[in-house]
Amino acid sequence: MKKSKKSLNFKRLRCFHAVATEGSFTEAAVSLRVGQPSITTHIKALEGDFGVELFARHGHHVELTDVGDALLGITQHIFSLEEEAVGVLTEASGLRSGHLRIGAIGPSQVTNMIVAFGQRYPEVELSVSLGNSQDVLSGVLNFRSDIGILPIEEIDTRLHSVPFGENRIVLLVRDDHAWAALDKIDICDLEGERFVLREEGSATRYAFEHALAQNNVTIRPVLAIGSREAVREAVANGLGVGIALEDETLPHERLKSLRVSGTEIVLHPHVVCLKERRNAPLIRAFLDLVAELAYGATVL
Repeated sequence: MKKSKKSLNFKRLRCFHAVATEGSFTEAAVSLRVGQPSITTHIKALEGDFGVELFARHGHHVELTDVGDALLGITQHIFSLEEEAVGVLTEASGLRSGHLRIGAIGPSQVTNMIVAFGQRYPEVELSVSLGNSQDVLSGVLNFRSDIGILPIEEIDTRLHSVPFGENRIVLLVRDDHAWAALDKIDICDLEGERFVLREEGSATRYAFEHALAQNNVTIRPVLAIGSREAVREAVANGLGVGIALEDETLPHERLKSLRVSGTEIVLHPHVVCLKERRNAPLIRAFLDLVAELAYGATVL
Protein backbone atom coordinates (compact mmCIF):
# COMPACT_ATOMS: atom_id res chain seq x y z
CA MET A 1 0.00 0.00 0.00
CA LYS A 2 1.40 3.37 -1.02
CA LYS A 3 2.22 5.75 1.83
CA SER A 4 0.39 9.07 1.83
CA LYS A 5 2.72 12.01 1.27
CA LYS A 6 2.90 14.47 4.17
CA SER A 7 2.34 18.13 3.38
CA LEU A 8 4.19 21.01 4.98
CA ASN A 9 2.34 23.97 6.45
CA PHE A 10 4.23 27.08 5.28
CA LYS A 11 3.01 29.25 8.17
CA ARG A 12 4.36 26.74 10.67
CA LEU A 13 7.65 26.63 8.79
CA ARG A 14 7.92 30.43 8.94
CA CYS A 15 7.32 30.32 12.70
CA PHE A 16 10.03 27.70 13.10
CA HIS A 17 12.46 29.82 11.08
CA ALA A 18 11.71 32.89 13.18
CA VAL A 19 12.31 31.08 16.48
CA ALA A 20 15.50 29.46 15.16
CA THR A 21 16.97 32.74 13.90
CA GLU A 22 15.76 34.98 16.74
CA GLY A 23 16.70 32.52 19.49
CA SER A 24 13.46 32.67 21.45
CA PHE A 25 9.69 32.37 21.09
CA THR A 26 9.24 35.92 22.40
CA GLU A 27 11.56 37.52 19.85
CA ALA A 28 10.04 35.41 17.07
CA ALA A 29 6.59 36.69 17.99
CA VAL A 30 7.86 40.28 17.84
CA SER A 31 9.51 39.77 14.44
CA LEU A 32 6.37 38.19 12.96
CA ARG A 33 4.05 40.61 14.77
CA VAL A 34 1.90 37.88 16.29
CA GLY A 35 1.21 36.72 19.83
CA GLN A 36 3.63 34.29 21.44
CA PRO A 37 0.90 31.65 22.02
CA SER A 38 0.38 31.54 18.26
CA ILE A 39 4.09 30.82 17.72
CA THR A 40 4.02 28.08 20.36
CA THR A 41 0.93 26.48 18.80
CA HIS A 42 2.46 26.41 15.31
CA ILE A 43 5.76 24.93 16.54
CA LYS A 44 4.01 22.20 18.54
CA ALA A 45 1.83 21.41 15.52
CA LEU A 46 4.86 21.17 13.22
CA GLU A 47 6.65 18.87 15.66
CA GLY A 48 3.50 16.79 16.09
CA ASP A 49 2.91 16.45 12.35
CA PHE A 50 6.26 14.72 11.90
CA GLY A 51 6.86 13.25 15.34
CA VAL A 52 10.09 15.17 15.94
CA GLU A 53 11.53 17.63 18.45
CA LEU A 54 12.91 20.77 16.82
CA PHE A 55 13.94 22.70 19.94
CA ALA A 56 15.36 21.77 23.32
CA ARG A 57 13.67 24.15 25.76
CA HIS A 58 15.48 25.53 28.82
CA GLY A 59 13.09 27.97 30.46
CA HIS A 60 12.90 31.00 28.16
CA HIS A 61 15.95 29.84 26.21
CA VAL A 62 15.73 27.39 23.30
CA GLU A 63 18.38 25.43 21.42
CA LEU A 64 18.03 23.67 18.10
CA THR A 65 18.10 19.88 18.12
CA ASP A 66 20.00 18.07 15.37
CA VAL A 67 16.77 17.82 13.37
CA GLY A 68 16.03 21.50 13.97
CA ASP A 69 19.54 22.49 12.88
CA ALA A 70 19.17 20.50 9.65
CA LEU A 71 15.77 22.10 8.99
CA LEU A 72 17.19 25.59 9.59
CA GLY A 73 19.69 25.06 6.78
CA ILE A 74 16.75 24.40 4.46
CA THR A 75 14.56 27.26 5.66
CA GLN A 76 17.44 29.73 5.24
CA HIS A 77 17.49 28.74 1.58
CA ILE A 78 13.71 28.84 1.24
CA PHE A 79 13.26 32.32 2.66
CA SER A 80 16.25 33.71 0.75
CA LEU A 81 14.59 32.49 -2.44
CA GLU A 82 11.34 34.10 -1.30
CA GLU A 83 13.13 37.45 -1.00
CA GLU A 84 14.62 36.97 -4.47
CA ALA A 85 11.15 36.28 -5.88
CA VAL A 86 9.90 39.52 -4.34
CA GLY A 87 12.92 41.30 -5.87
CA VAL A 88 12.16 39.95 -9.34
CA LEU A 89 8.52 41.00 -9.14
CA THR A 90 9.19 44.45 -7.72
CA GLU A 91 11.90 45.12 -10.30
CA ALA A 92 9.52 44.11 -13.08
CA SER A 93 7.08 46.73 -11.82
CA GLY A 94 9.76 49.41 -11.88
CA LEU A 95 10.30 49.44 -8.10
CA ARG A 96 13.61 49.10 -6.28
CA SER A 97 12.44 47.99 -2.88
CA GLY A 98 13.48 44.98 -0.84
CA HIS A 99 16.00 43.99 1.79
CA LEU A 100 19.70 43.29 1.18
CA ARG A 101 21.74 41.58 3.92
CA ILE A 102 25.47 42.30 3.93
CA GLY A 103 28.21 40.63 5.96
CA ALA A 104 31.57 42.38 6.34
CA ILE A 105 34.76 42.09 8.36
CA GLY A 106 34.71 45.74 9.39
CA PRO A 107 33.01 49.09 8.82
CA SER A 108 35.82 50.48 6.67
CA GLN A 109 35.23 47.67 4.17
CA VAL A 110 31.58 48.44 3.62
CA THR A 111 30.76 52.07 4.48
CA ASN A 112 31.45 53.64 1.05
CA MET A 113 29.54 50.86 -0.67
CA ILE A 114 26.38 51.16 1.41
CA VAL A 115 26.40 54.96 1.21
CA ALA A 116 26.61 54.82 -2.60
CA PHE A 117 24.02 52.04 -2.82
CA GLY A 118 21.65 53.91 -0.50
CA GLN A 119 21.90 57.02 -2.67
CA ARG A 120 21.08 55.08 -5.81
CA TYR A 121 18.38 52.84 -4.28
CA PRO A 122 16.94 54.76 -1.32
CA GLU A 123 13.92 52.45 -0.97
CA VAL A 124 16.03 49.33 -0.38
CA GLU A 125 16.55 48.34 3.25
CA LEU A 126 20.16 47.41 4.06
CA SER A 127 21.32 45.46 7.10
CA VAL A 128 24.99 44.88 7.91
CA SER A 129 26.46 42.25 10.23
CA LEU A 130 30.14 42.36 11.21
CA GLY A 131 32.39 39.40 11.98
CA ASN A 132 35.69 37.81 11.05
CA SER A 133 36.32 36.35 7.59
CA GLN A 134 35.13 32.89 8.62
CA ASP A 135 31.87 34.32 9.96
CA VAL A 136 31.22 36.38 6.82
CA LEU A 137 31.95 33.47 4.48
CA SER A 138 29.72 31.14 6.50
CA GLY A 139 26.92 33.71 6.37
CA VAL A 140 26.99 33.80 2.57
CA LEU A 141 27.26 30.03 2.14
CA ASN A 142 24.41 29.40 4.59
CA PHE A 143 22.06 32.08 3.17
CA ARG A 144 22.23 34.33 6.24
CA SER A 145 23.81 37.07 4.11
CA ASP A 146 23.18 37.98 0.48
CA ILE A 147 26.55 39.70 0.06
CA GLY A 148 29.87 39.18 1.82
CA ILE A 149 32.77 41.66 1.94
CA LEU A 150 35.97 39.99 3.05
CA PRO A 151 39.59 39.36 2.08
CA ILE A 152 40.09 36.26 -0.07
CA GLU A 153 43.31 34.79 -1.43
CA GLU A 154 41.80 31.63 -2.92
CA ILE A 155 38.31 31.95 -4.38
CA ASP A 156 35.79 29.31 -3.31
CA THR A 157 34.30 27.72 -6.45
CA ARG A 158 30.80 28.20 -5.00
CA LEU A 159 31.22 31.98 -5.00
CA HIS A 160 30.99 34.77 -7.54
CA SER A 161 33.60 37.39 -6.61
CA VAL A 162 34.37 41.03 -7.46
CA PRO A 163 37.84 42.24 -6.31
CA PHE A 164 37.96 45.58 -4.53
CA GLY A 165 41.44 47.01 -3.94
CA GLU A 166 43.84 45.94 -1.19
CA ASN A 167 44.44 46.69 2.47
CA ARG A 168 47.82 46.67 4.21
CA ILE A 169 48.35 45.10 7.64
CA VAL A 170 50.21 47.33 10.10
CA LEU A 171 51.47 47.02 13.68
CA LEU A 172 50.02 48.88 16.66
CA VAL A 173 52.32 49.85 19.53
CA ARG A 174 51.83 51.92 22.68
CA ASP A 175 53.39 55.39 22.68
CA ASP A 176 56.04 54.33 25.23
CA HIS A 177 57.11 51.23 23.26
CA ALA A 178 60.64 51.13 21.84
CA TRP A 179 59.22 51.05 18.32
CA ALA A 180 56.93 54.07 18.78
CA ALA A 181 59.46 56.45 17.19
CA LEU A 182 59.66 54.33 14.02
CA ASP A 183 57.57 54.55 10.83
CA LYS A 184 58.41 50.98 9.83
CA ILE A 185 60.21 47.93 11.12
CA ASP A 186 61.76 44.93 9.37
CA ILE A 187 59.80 41.73 9.81
CA CYS A 188 62.90 39.93 11.14
CA ASP A 189 62.98 42.37 14.07
CA LEU A 190 59.63 41.01 15.30
CA GLU A 191 61.39 37.85 16.54
CA GLY A 192 60.40 37.03 20.12
CA GLU A 193 58.11 40.05 20.55
CA ARG A 194 54.88 39.79 22.58
CA PHE A 195 51.80 40.11 20.34
CA VAL A 196 48.07 40.59 20.77
CA LEU A 197 46.38 38.82 17.85
CA ARG A 198 42.90 38.47 16.43
CA GLU A 199 41.02 35.20 16.96
CA GLU A 200 41.27 32.06 14.83
CA GLY A 201 39.30 32.56 11.62
CA SER A 202 40.51 36.14 11.18
CA ALA A 203 42.03 36.81 7.74
CA THR A 204 44.20 39.54 9.27
CA ARG A 205 45.75 37.03 11.67
CA TYR A 206 46.14 34.39 8.94
CA ALA A 207 47.98 36.76 6.58
CA PHE A 208 50.25 38.00 9.38
CA GLU A 209 51.15 34.49 10.57
CA HIS A 210 51.71 33.39 6.97
CA ALA A 211 54.22 36.24 6.45
CA LEU A 212 56.01 35.32 9.69
CA ALA A 213 56.30 31.68 8.63
CA GLN A 214 57.65 32.63 5.19
CA ASN A 215 60.39 34.67 6.89
CA ASN A 216 61.12 32.14 9.67
CA VAL A 217 60.12 34.61 12.37
CA THR A 218 58.67 33.42 15.69
CA ILE A 219 56.67 35.77 17.91
CA ARG A 220 55.17 35.31 21.39
CA PRO A 221 51.36 35.45 21.17
CA VAL A 222 50.05 36.48 24.58
CA LEU A 223 46.39 37.08 23.78
CA ALA A 224 43.85 36.37 21.03
CA ILE A 225 40.78 38.63 20.94
CA GLY A 226 37.68 38.58 18.75
CA SER A 227 37.43 42.26 17.86
CA ARG A 228 39.65 45.00 16.47
CA GLU A 229 38.54 47.39 19.22
CA ALA A 230 39.60 44.94 21.93
CA VAL A 231 43.01 44.52 20.27
CA ARG A 232 43.51 48.30 20.36
CA GLU A 233 42.59 48.51 24.04
CA ALA A 234 44.86 45.57 24.93
CA VAL A 235 47.79 47.26 23.18
CA ALA A 236 46.97 50.58 24.85
CA ASN A 237 47.13 48.78 28.20
CA GLY A 238 50.61 47.43 27.49
CA LEU A 239 49.83 43.76 26.85
CA GLY A 240 51.85 43.61 23.64
CA VAL A 241 52.10 44.70 20.00
CA GLY A 242 48.91 44.47 17.96
CA ILE A 243 48.05 44.01 14.30
CA ALA A 244 45.35 45.85 12.35
CA LEU A 245 44.26 46.82 8.87
CA GLU A 246 45.73 50.18 7.91
CA ASP A 247 42.31 51.49 6.83
CA GLU A 248 40.98 50.81 10.33
CA THR A 249 43.72 52.43 12.41
CA LEU A 250 41.69 55.26 13.91
CA PRO A 251 43.56 57.93 15.93
CA HIS A 252 44.23 56.96 19.55
CA GLU A 253 46.03 59.08 22.12
CA ARG A 254 48.21 56.17 23.27
CA LEU A 255 48.76 54.21 20.04
CA LYS A 256 51.09 54.49 17.06
CA SER A 257 50.89 52.45 13.85
CA LEU A 258 53.89 51.39 11.80
CA ARG A 259 54.38 49.39 8.64
CA VAL A 260 56.35 46.16 8.30
CA SER A 261 59.23 46.19 5.80
CA GLY A 262 61.03 43.25 4.23
CA THR A 263 57.77 41.71 3.04
CA GLU A 264 54.33 42.68 1.80
CA ILE A 265 51.49 41.86 4.19
CA VAL A 266 48.29 42.85 2.43
CA LEU A 267 44.74 41.58 2.21
CA HIS A 268 42.74 41.65 -1.01
CA PRO A 269 39.08 42.43 -0.26
CA HIS A 270 36.40 40.88 -2.46
CA VAL A 271 32.66 41.33 -2.63
CA VAL A 272 31.14 37.87 -2.95
CA CYS A 273 27.82 36.09 -3.31
CA LEU A 274 26.76 32.57 -4.16
CA LYS A 275 27.14 31.93 -7.89
CA GLU A 276 23.57 30.70 -8.11
CA ARG A 277 22.32 34.02 -6.69
CA ARG A 278 24.43 36.55 -8.60
CA ASN A 279 21.56 37.47 -10.96
CA ALA A 280 19.07 38.15 -8.18
CA PRO A 281 18.05 41.80 -8.80
CA LEU A 282 19.33 43.41 -5.60
CA ILE A 283 22.51 41.35 -5.51
CA ARG A 284 23.25 42.14 -9.15
CA ALA A 285 22.62 45.84 -8.54
CA PHE A 286 25.05 45.84 -5.60
CA LEU A 287 27.76 43.97 -7.56
CA ASP A 288 27.40 46.36 -10.51
CA LEU A 289 27.82 49.34 -8.21
CA VAL A 290 30.90 47.80 -6.54
CA ALA A 291 32.47 47.25 -9.97
CA GLU A 292 31.91 50.95 -10.72
CA LEU A 293 33.50 51.98 -7.42
CA ALA A 294 36.46 49.66 -7.99
CA TYR A 295 37.20 51.31 -11.32
CA GLY A 296 36.79 54.82 -9.97
CA ALA A 297 33.53 55.64 -11.73
CA THR A 298 31.30 58.40 -10.39
CA VAL A 299 28.30 56.88 -8.66
CA LEU A 300 25.11 58.95 -8.88
